[in-house]
Amino acid sequence: MAAAAATLSPADAEKLSKLKSDVASLNQISENEKSGFINLVTRYLSGEAQHVEWSKIQTPTDEVVVPYDSLASVPEDAAETRKLLDKLVVLKLNGGLGTTMGCTGPKSVIEVRNGLTFLDLIVTQIESLNAKYGCSVPLLLMNSFNTHDDTLKIVEKYANSKIEIHTFNQSQYPRLVVEDFRPLPSKGNTGKDAWYPPGHGDVFPSLKNSGKLDALLSQGKEYVFVANSDNLGAIVDLKILNHLIKNKNEYCMEVTPKTLADVKGGTLISYEGKVQLLEIAQVPDEHVNEFKSIEKFKIFNTNNLWVNLHAINRLVEKDALKMEIIPNPKEVDGVKVLQLETAAGAAIKFFDRAIGVNVPRSRFLPVKATSDLLLVQSDLYTLTDDGYVVRNPARANPANPSIDLGPEFKKVANFLSRFKSIPSIVELDSLKVTGDVWFGAGIVLKGKVTIAAKSGVKLEIPDGAVVANKEINGPEDI
Repeated sequence: MAAAAATLSPADAEKLSKLKSDVASLNQISENEKSGFINLVTRYLSGEAQHVEWSKIQTPTDEVVVPYDSLASVPEDAAETRKLLDKLVVLKLNGGLGTTMGCTGPKSVIEVRNGLTFLDLIVTQIESLNAKYGCSVPLLLMNSFNTHDDTLKIVEKYANSKIEIHTFNQSQYPRLVVEDFRPLPSKGNTGKDAWYPPGHGDVFPSLKNSGKLDALLSQGKEYVFVANSDNLGAIVDLKILNHLIKNKNEYCMEVTPKTLADVKGGTLISYEGKVQLLEIAQVPDEHVNEFKSIEKFKIFNTNNLWVNLHAINRLVEKDALKMEIIPNPKEVDGVKVLQLETAAGAAIKFFDRAIGVNVPRSRFLPVKATSDLLLVQSDLYTLTDDGYVVRNPARANPANPSIDLGPEFKKVANFLSRFKSIPSIVELDSLKVTGDVWFGAGIVLKGKVTIAAKSGVKLEIPDGAVVANKEINGPEDI
């Protein structure tokens, strides 16, 4: 930390000194959080290089980004499988609120299918795994201060389930006021919006600081599978786990082939002899279009990560995980603030024998908006008794239909009220809906469909309608 401080300008050094005394008096957060925050700000002020030298970027080989099909299959021996699974912990990132979809609590409690939430499905999946192999894979939920209280209440409903559930909080950092570089809570704002969780890169120190990491290591656990709680495709994969244990890989990022919808997603590169995550924020302006091209950068990060617990312990203790800082400007009550964040995927370069695995697209099924909810609630997917969301084999096209719903559908409650039942979309290529549109029951959509209600007019698609390759602007077009 002192080395970084040495590169500060006198003005920045003074800013930092004042900030330290402000932060020292914040009694809402722990000493670990205070030092973690000051560390991050110090690195930010010292202007650590965020850009990469474009000419040094190399495409990773199959040894670095391993094709999924080349992974050895796991022997059918239940005792061997149990041994593998007893080394595993599943950790879901549960710090996000469903605010973009109009929900107030944790996003993981949005109902996805058959009245079951993301969390219900996750618990069912791990219960089934434990029952099938007689193992004890625990579930960890990393909450933020935004989701902590609600999650504790929600988790009570699984009290009788045959699965150990642990929760811990990621760090809570004060937002920085841009104008004078002071913490927002020091200026009289004591509400929740004066604070922020510093991105999922914080999973590693928080796992250690919460005491959970030491507890897991003492139980003989070796690997943690980390994934977003809203990714329905992020299920335990024995082939990946087996490969990592055999090859002593400390870190594995699941990547998948990029489509035009994913052009902004981070990608894996080989850089100065190491595998590294390249995010769009690090790309020099003149190379952004190249970064977005599907030809040159063919894969992107799903944020499904497998990490060795001993390695996390070693690197956190050495304070070696200095991931790229992501500055995220916001506004609170008209005050411009800055929050500094890190991403867990950027930690890949600090681990030994780190790899990517190029997985099938089915392992990336996130629900970020109601358009994604439409996909997973439709006949494009079915739900198994084990809690897995499985794609309908009747769908010939390997890609999902592209769905673009207008603002009237943005909130989950509005979305659900506008569909009597979710239409059949197995043969749909694309759907674009704008205006005051309402769907009846038993509708079938095929090919390319555009439905645009005229301003101020309510447009109802009747029960049982079959709409194929059509543009609908009024009842006469149906």
